[in-house]
Amino acid sequence: MKKFFMILAAAALMVFSANIASAQDKAPAADEAATEQVEATDSTAVTPVTTENTAEEEEVPLTQALKTKFIEGGAGFMSLIILCLVIGLAISIERILYLSFSKTNTKKLLADVEAALDNGGIEAAKEVCRNTRGPVASIYYQGLLHYDQGIDVVEKNIISYGSVQNSELEKGLSWIGLFIAIAPSLGFLGTVIGMIQAFDDIQKAGDISPNVVAGGMKVALITTVAGLIVAMILQLVYNYILAKIESITIDMEDSSITLVDTLTKYNEKK
Repeated sequence: MKKFFMILAAAALMVFSANIASAQDKAPAADEAATEQVEATDSTAVTPVTTENTAEEEEVPLTQALKTKFIEGGAGFMSLIILCLVIGLAISIERILYLSFSKTNTKKLLADVEAALDNGGIEAAKEVCRNTRGPVASIYYQGLLHYDQGIDVVEKNIISYGSVQNSELEKGLSWIGLFIAIAPSLGFLGTVIGMIQAFDDIQKAGDISPNVVAGGMKVALITTVAGLIVAMILQLVYNYILAKIESITIDMEDSSITLVDTLTKYNEKK
């Protein structure tokens, strides 16, 4: 499943880059068309500009505005920031799906295990756990597998296997944390480079003019904003995943204690 989401992320990035390239290709053509239109207007009568026409011209679609800001921020740094977002979201979606499938109705599972112990013994209880998905069922199966060695051994195996299952739940979170840290760092790096470009332009012009400084400052601010937005999005998803892991971990711990008590009562009945 991870490979599928990584391929999906790469495809999304390629589509996004293709849209940007097409926007860049259309920009010169649009400029030429605008120049021709201006020349034609100058050669004929000048049409008065109304307020309604000005409002219509100022309306820009959101996608076009995002493409424009992407290009203005610099394709290099902005592509890296978008790549962090795409890969981070791909891993996050894979984790969310895995955790959703790992969620088990522990009350029903415990009732089924108790009924199987009363009717068919340990083997019947193992069969119930084998047919149930999720880490709780796997922990139950490991405990029942070592029942013949005593309750103390069962408890130790439950604890050990619970740690393994917890590690499986947290797999991939380090990568999401990495992208949360890298995205704003790339934005700040773009900010520094934009400031350097601004000072270079000032040095070449020999004058501190708002028009000279504005270009480099604009690039700096756009990359910073993009990096912070990506980091905030991934941070929200990261915390959501942590909350789901915490919920499953609590179920695992409570169910493990309940299983030990159930096996102790079953041992006393024999």
